[in-house]
Amino acid sequence: MYKVRDMFQINENYLKLQGSYLFSTIASKVAAYAAANPHREILRLGIGDVTLPLAPAVIKAMHGAVDEMARQETFRGYAPEHGYDFLREAISRVDYRSRGADIDPDEIFVSDGAKSDSGNIGDIFSTQNRIAVCDPVYPVYLDTNVMGGRTGFMNPADGRYEGVIYPPCTEENGFVPQLPEEAPDIIYLCFPNNPTGMTIPKAELQRWVDYALEHGSVIIYDAAYEAYIREDGIAHTIYECEGAKKCAIELRSFSKNAGFTGTRLGFTVVPRELRCGDVSLNDLWERRQSTKFNGAPYIVQRAGEAVYSEEGRRQTAEQVDYYMRNAACILEGLKSAGYTVYGGVNAPYIWLKTPGGMTSWEFFDHLLEEAAVVGTPGSGFGPAGEHFFRLTAFGSYENTKAAVERICRL
Repeated sequence: MYKVRDMFQINENYLKLQGSYLFSTIASKVAAYAAANPHREILRLGIGDVTLPLAPAVIKAMHGAVDEMARQETFRGYAPEHGYDFLREAISRVDYRSRGADIDPDEIFVSDGAKSDSGNIGDIFSTQNRIAVCDPVYPVYLDTNVMGGRTGFMNPADGRYEGVIYPPCTEENGFVPQLPEEAPDIIYLCFPNNPTGMTIPKAELQRWVDYALEHGSVIIYDAAYEAYIREDGIAHTIYECEGAKKCAIELRSFSKNAGFTGTRLGFTVVPRELRCGDVSLNDLWERRQSTKFNGAPYIVQRAGEAVYSEEGRRQTAEQVDYYMRNAACILEGLKSAGYTVYGGVNAPYIWLKTPGGMTSWEFFDHLLEEAAVVGTPGSGFGPAGEHFFRLTAFGSYENTKAAVERICRL
């Protein structure tokens, strides 16, 4: 007879999550609408997925790498967990040293995307750390910390987790988070911001760095949209700020600046100067990656290297310009129709105030049913996002223009 025992245990932190992932809910609603209206063209300005093909220089490099994989003498197996030197050196030279930021190749860890890294970075931190996330916020920052056990339970009264500090980003403060009175251990910042499309001057970012240094906090800085910055005085990397190497980890992505959403490539910078007492966070992240990650594919890393070539930089910049033309179309079109809108100047996102006091989901349903246009409800990014709505500039110009015209006719 087998001895009866208790069942296996689950990670109960997952039960603290609220409903399904935001974009899964949107996909379900859109699928139901499409099934009921098979002849209606749906214009999608919701999920931030690019639509332009990869740049010619990138495709050329990828084809060359594929050919290498077909020959015994140039075939590659497992990639280095931290990335190939050819790519890390290009990143160091172009993204950092060219801007006066002293980041060495061995402080750069290549991955399969910033989303993965933003969730995985928590592996090297204690579950006892208290986090701060802006409200509204990209859901991955918060949800992965819920899964990791750093948040406690959500308070149904205000939709916030009891163990999290929320610097609000509201219309009243220009969607710029204020320094928290209670110092967190880990601070998540994203500029240019997703979802609001807003950013902050370099001097303001320096205040956050100074705050982190003073309070012994670490900043997780998501710079996925730095290629979209158009105005002067805005830092393209947090390491332009004095002292940031002692308190900040930076996440970067090839998805939006070079269209790699379908090929997956990103990287995380963990400076050697960033320490907890005598412990190097660079060493911890390298240990984590070497244990849990087998490296981004060689073919994709060669494609990433091509992004930094003279031809690749020119071609990907043209793609970014194309999307920013879409952003200007949305921004100017909705403003002329009387909508209150933010963002769209240094980012591919427009943050729209819902009309007539509609909730974010009411406006989502209204837009889908009456105009067959898809956006993202602001409340899905946090309580402070209620009565706002995010539109993205990643569609074709023709579809973007048509979507704006439909919205303006409502």
